[in-house]
Amino acid sequence: MLTTDRLILRQWTEDDFAPFYRMCSDPDVMEFFPSRLTEEESDAMARKIQSLIQERDWGFWAVELRGLDKFIGFTGLHMPKANLPFAPCVEVGWRLAKEHWNRGYATEAATAALHYAFEQLVLDEVVSFTAQTNQRSQAVMEKLGMSNTGENFMHPDVPDDSTLREHVLYRITRSEWQEKYTSHFE
Repeated sequence: MLTTDRLILRQWTEDDFAPFYRMCSDPDVMEFFPSRLTEEESDAMARKIQSLIQERDWGFWAVELRGLDKFIGFTGLHMPKANLPFAPCVEVGWRLAKEHWNRGYATEAATAALHYAFEQLVLDEVVSFTAQTNQRSQAVMEKLGMSNTGENFMHPDVPDDSTLREHVLYRITRSEWQEKYTSHFE
């Protein structure tokens, strides 16, 4: 479990599955994904995330508001599929329910996840990627101190005819992280 001033990043529970499904069926939340998830797909994804955290002690943690025990989405670290042109790697990612956007929660939670990546896992770098048209996520990446690599790629899991196929790739190294955040966590 990781904590920030306003958030708790923790292992998933069965109580998270219903709000996760509502989030994954919201057209605004899923705007930059090829499709919304069915309840079965959403539950399967939550169970997979839960099992990966159980195996490794890290992953896409469930995020809740401190003191409210309210699931608002997920943020954390993941090893994406090997079919990406920059794999193997570890990515930082997030997905929050729409009513929790524009409050800095994604940046706050992802900052904690990056701290874990560089200080606990001692990774050399972390990446993040999204559809080229997803300006909101790119803004979070930039707030985190990540840099656009200029190495756009066609996501192999997005249909060829989709406007979401072209993705941008952002990256931050451990030394860049330490330069930006060392005093933040002292």
